[in-house]
Order: sequence, then C-alpha cells, then structure tokens
Amino acid sequence: MRRLIVASNNAKKIKEIKQILEKYQIEVVSLKEAGIDIDVEEDGNTFIENSYKKASEIYKIVEGSMVLADDSGLAVDCLNGAPGIYSARFAGEHGNDKKNNEKLLDLLKDKKDEERKAKFICAIALIISDDKIVKVQGEIEGRIIDEERGSNGFGYDPLFYIPEYKMTFAEMDSELKNSISHRAKALKKIEGEIKKLMEEE
Repeated sequence: MRRLIVASNNAKKIKEIKQILEKYQIEVVSLKEAGIDIDVEEDGNTFIENSYKKASEIYKIVEGSMVLADDSGLAVDCLNGAPGIYSARFAGEHGNDKKNNEKLLDLLKDKKDEERKAKFICAIALIISDDKIVKVQGEIEGRIIDEERGSNGFGYDPLFYIPEYKMTFAEMDSELKNSISHRAKALKKIEGEIKKLMEEE
C-alpha cells in the first residue's frame, strides 16, 4: 500500500482528507503519525505557493512516500479577499477559530446581506515523485451570515452559509460537506492522478 503523508497536524483536516480518499488503497498519515516535527513557514503570496512549499519541504525528508499539502482559507469580497492566506491567524493567534470568527463578524457588522459574498479556497500540491507534481485549486461560493450556526466543521464553517443548501458548513454532516467543499473539489482534481497511479501498480 502506498503511503501518503499529509503535511498537516490539523486533525479535522486529516480526517476530511482520509474520508475523501478512503476509496483508494492508500495509507493516509499526518505529520505526527509519520514522526515528523517540522513547522514550515507559510510565507508565500498565494495558497498555491504555500501548499507547494509545505509539500516540497516534507518531501525532502521522506523516502518512498507521496506528500500532499493544502493551504486553504476564506476570501470575502467586500474585504478585498481577506482574510485570504492569513485565514488561520486572522485575529493574530494561529488557529484560534473563536477570535477569527469574532473579528470577521465585527468587520462585517454594518454590511448588508448582498455585500457578504465570500468563497472558500483550497489549493493542493501533491508530490508523487521527483518529476511528478500536481497542483490544483478548488473553490466554493457562499456568504457570511451574522452569527455562528452549527457545531460541525471548524474554522469559519459556522459563518459560511451556502444558499443552495440553506445551511452553513457547520450545519452539514461530514458526508455532504465532503462532497461539495473547496477541499473536495481540489481533491477531485487530483483523484485522476491517484487513480492512474493505483492502476500502474
């Protein structure tokens, strides 16, 4: 079974990726599960730059494993695309979902419903071998509501509302979210490469 190291220790993100790729005979492991303790600085100007940097840094130190890294975030139209690549540390402290959401709500408190358009973006870099690298990006559009709804998901999920489903990401079960999310769309684009790899072996 081929091993795929996901360049992340975000347990919820790892779980999502495992669920989406479970149909393939691939062992998906986190950095912690792989015994890797490296914090790659995300200093790129785009989601794609950051995801590729993370993947390539980890790939340099592993042997025989594929490496996948993603960089994702929220882009709000009326905030000129913010929080963007700074989504995880929008309020200053990395990964503090509560404070990030509070800051976003405060910035949008005077905005009308039609001004609250946003999209989630996920850029994925997959390094299969030295000469086989796949870079993709997935997006989903929605809007930011004025209060948190739902207890599933993480990050900005309780505020990200999708009119088509009349729910926030945090109100969806994982099966639905993982079929329509920005991460699902990005992973869908690399499934062809993974499927091809499985057929070759």
